[in-house]
Order: sequence, then structure tokens, then C-alpha cells
Amino acid sequence: MAIAATVPLASRDDLSLAYTPGVARVCEAIAAEPDLVDDYTWVGHTVAVVTDGSAVLGLGNIGARAAMPVMEGKAVLFKQFGGVDAVPICLDTQDVDEIISVVTALAPSFGGINLEDISAPRCFEIERRLDDALPIPVFHDDQHGTAIVVLAALRNAATLLDRKLSDLRVVVSGAGAAGVAVTKMLIAGGVHAEDVVVVDSRGIIHGGRSDLTPVKADLAATTNAAGRSGGIAEALAGADVLVGVSGGQIAEEAVAGMAPDGIVFALANPTPEVHPDVAARHAALVATGRSDFPNQINNVLAFPGIFRGALEARAIRVTDGMKVAAADAIAGVVADALRPDAFVPSALDPRVAPAVAAAVAEAARRGGVARR
Repeated sequence: MAIAATVPLASRDDLSLAYTPGVARVCEAIAAEPDLVDDYTWVGHTVAVVTDGSAVLGLGNIGARAAMPVMEGKAVLFKQFGGVDAVPICLDTQDVDEIISVVTALAPSFGGINLEDISAPRCFEIERRLDDALPIPVFHDDQHGTAIVVLAALRNAATLLDRKLSDLRVVVSGAGAAGVAVTKMLIAGGVHAEDVVVVDSRGIIHGGRSDLTPVKADLAATTNAAGRSGGIAEALAGADVLVGVSGGQIAEEAVAGMAPDGIVFALANPTPEVHPDVAARHAALVATGRSDFPNQINNVLAFPGIFRGALEARAIRVTDGMKVAAADAIAGVVADALRPDAFVPSALDPRVAPAVAAAVAEAARRGGVARR
């Protein structure tokens, strides 16, 4: 990564505009009318990619310095796919209050905040409190980016099988950041909450368990209406959809217990919960998080366009309506050419980010959170 000027600095006149005395006029204008910062500085097209290094990829809590390569890579993807400038910021603290304080203090320099690789359950509180405190979009990609692409993929998978989302019984394996967000996004997108079963490392989440965190207790209150208990095998018995976001392995026998013409999204990287070849023996449609198998569910399909659209609309937050609109746009890119091995757009498809950006901006305006 590098920082580059967007105007020439080849003469005294250029210098007088970029620095003194010309820059003072811009400062005075922004001081008088603060919203002009979006027009006359990088704020209107730049986001901060913020981590505390506590949950980096599958590497775990490796700290701020070791997290920097991932944040730089994320910034490069923002620029390549969404035309959004991004600055990686790795914080040398994992205290919730300190993170919120630092990001709040930095926020005037950016048009949005992309939270990245922050462990659960701390990530939920950090996002919620920053979203309440700041007048710009705050988006935890590990939660919502994954969830948006899962919803897009499931829409197209259901279409291929001539099914409706409201007819599907879904199992989400994993109740961390991605699992919680996937559950909420699928419900927002049309899956019935009572037909969703969430499984964590200790088994099915249900109201009779005494070991639930507040986030998991909320899931227990809204999902699993049948009151299922047990482990992943019991959850998958007769299920139509498996979404794996846990990293744990799922036995072939459990997948074999799913309903006919099932859908398996095994998204753990680099080792899926169930190998795609194994899943294909029992499911009609399979997707993974890997680039070497068909139907890769990749967050890069979501976050560049989401921030591009949010910045264009000068949205003050990212709403559920904007997330669902993003999912619909991703699904729509390949809706006319669906195949079992291609119901998710390629991560390199140049049509995706513009489509997502347009849909997100329109949803922001429709939802009353846009400033232009």
C-alpha cells in the first residue's frame, strides 16, 4: 500500500493550493459548514479498517502488529473492487472501552468504520456502541459481510431448487460473530425464525440451557421453535440447509441425515466443516469459503460495494434494509444464468460492486439514513 496525491505538485501555484495559503480557505469553509469535509477532503471516500488483532483469520489472537497484513490486504480490496480508499488501523488494546474511545476520536478523519477480526462477544458491543455514537456507517465485516453473501447465495440456491426461503429449515453451525449475524440476516431475508436452529460447541441452542451468553439467550428466544436439543446430528436431521461458520468438523453421517435436495454451505477456511466432495454426496447444492471450489462465499462480494454505496449516499449508518438490498444485488448479478456450480458470483466479477453500491445507496435513501 501507499499514499498518492490526486493533484499535481509541480509548481509554486500548485503548492500554494495544496498547502499554505490556499488550504486555509478550505479549513475556514469546513469550520463554517462541517459537512463540506466530505467534498473537499478524503473523508467522503475513505474508511478506516480497524482491528485489535484478537480474531485474525483462523490464526486467533495474534495481536495488533501481526494483524497488519490482513488489514492492508482488506484496504487493497476496498480500492480494487469498490474504488474506496481505506486505511488499516491496528489498535494495541483489546479493552472494549479503550477501543470505542480511540475509534470515536479518530472518526472525524473517515467516512466510515470497517471493524475487522475482533473476537466475539466483544465485537457485538463494540459495533453497537460505535454505531450509536458516530454519525457515519460502522460495519463489522466478519459478521455482516459473511451474512449478506450467505443470504445472496441461499436466495439463488433456493431458486435453483424451486424453493422459497420461507419453506426452508436451516441449521447454522457456529454462534460466534458470523453465526449470529447469518442467523439474523437469513431471518431478515425471509427464513422463518422458528425454522432456524443454531448450534454452538456445546450443542443446539435452546431456552433450557443455563450456559448461554446474553447474545445466545436472544437466539434461544427467537429460534428453534420445536425446542430441539442435542448436537449437530440432531439439528441436521431432516434439515434443508446447513450453514457452517464454526470451523469444527461435521461427520458425514450427520449431513446424510438432512432432507433430500439439501443445501450445504461449509464456510470454514482453510478446512470446511465438511469437505465439498463429501457434502455433494448428500446435498443438491454446495458452497464453501474457498476459491478452489465452485460457489465461493467471499466477503469481497459485499463490503466494497456496501461502503461505496453508503459513502455515495452519505449514510449515517448501515441498516438491515441496506444489507438485504446488498444481498439481493449480489444474487441478481448471476440470476439469469444459475447453475449448480455457479449460483454465487465470482469474487472477481466486475459487475458486483457497482450493483451492490447502487442498491445500498437507494436503500439508504429509502430508509431515511442518507444525507444526500
